Amino acid sequence: MKPLRIHYFQHVAFEGLGNIETWALLRGHQLTATHFYAQDPLPDLANIDWLVVMGGPMGVYDEAQHAWLAAEKAFIRQAIDAGKTLLGVCLGAQLIAEVLGAKVHPNTQKEIGWFDIQATPQAAQNPVWASVPLTLKVFHWHGDTFELPPHTQHLAFSAACQQQAYAHENGKILGLQFHLEATEKLLQMMVENGQNELTAAPFVQTAAQIVEQHCVPENKKVLFDILDHLAQPFA
Repeated sequence: MKPLRIHYFQHVAFEGLGNIETWALLRGHQLTATHFYAQDPLPDLANIDWLVVMGGPMGVYDEAQHAWLAAEKAFIRQAIDAGKTLLGVCLGAQLIAEVLGAKVHPNTQKEIGWFDIQATPQAAQNPVWASVPLTLKVFHWHGDTFELPPHTQHLAFSAACQQQAYAHENGKILGLQFHLEATEKLLQMMVENGQNELTAAPFVQTAAQIVEQHCVPENKKVLFDILDHLAQPFA
């Protein structure tokens, strides 16, 4: 497989690539980044194969507080139109969903911690989801959700949130509301920077419950399988 040129958008210092970076480096791919919190420039679209859009505590509608969101959405639109492969994680999945024409809005409740996702009946027919168990405990940290974007397939849901994953019919766009990329270090950083959100609620775990989970290895394997599938057209 030729090395992929993977560019990623990072919105806050404590929500990096995690095990997406581990996978990319093991596979010999090239990584570049735009750190919006550091006012980095956008890349030249011609110089990237993949665009990975990471998470963050802001909402897709917070352009007044984060002016770069408008430019980010415009670039995502250009990347889709250019036929690039896109992966969205949490906020990233919401941003891509909005660009595709879906509404993003507050969920009925926050979902923070390790909770099961369930595969939809149609997920079994989607090659990108072939290696994902029917039930998988994954890490969540979100208060918003999205409607299913046009021309996408609904892949997973949870007890707290109907929209957990979608794949575009073009086979090049995947949105994950949850964090398969989470490492032990990333979990600790998110807990340290989001303590104010860890208030008692049906789907909000304590800091101790979050960092004491042992699901990272299984999530890493599933993530690697998904990313390897997305990379197949470039082999």
